[in-house]
Amino acid sequence: MRPVPSAPLVGPFADRLLALDLPSLDAERRREVVAFTTRRVDGMPSPMRVGVVSIAAVVRALLLLPGSARVVHLLARTALPLVGEYVRLLRSLGYAYVWETWPGTRPDGAVA
Repeated sequence: MRPVPSAPLVGPFADRLLALDLPSLDAERRREVVAFTTRRVDGMPSPMRVGVVSIAAVVRALLLLPGSARVVHLLARTALPLVGEYVRLLRSLGYAYVWETWPGTRPDGAVA
């Protein structure tokens, strides 16, 4: 049985989280970072991937509700178990890709 790709679940939140954290990162670069992030989630060992995709499904459902911008802001600051770890995972993958691929990137995501 082939695993379900994580992009539809992880991608939208990763995109909005990066837009919040790195507001000057242009859309093309942000898409590249989100694609990297979802590839890394897809490459995780099965038990870990199941957990990450399960949390991603709940977060994705929250993003479909009205006021989802507030949800992103709340989740970006949360320290709740599992959800906070999910946010930290996406941030660490995204930030690592940004500064490894474009080392001169400014802290707001702007091209140096």
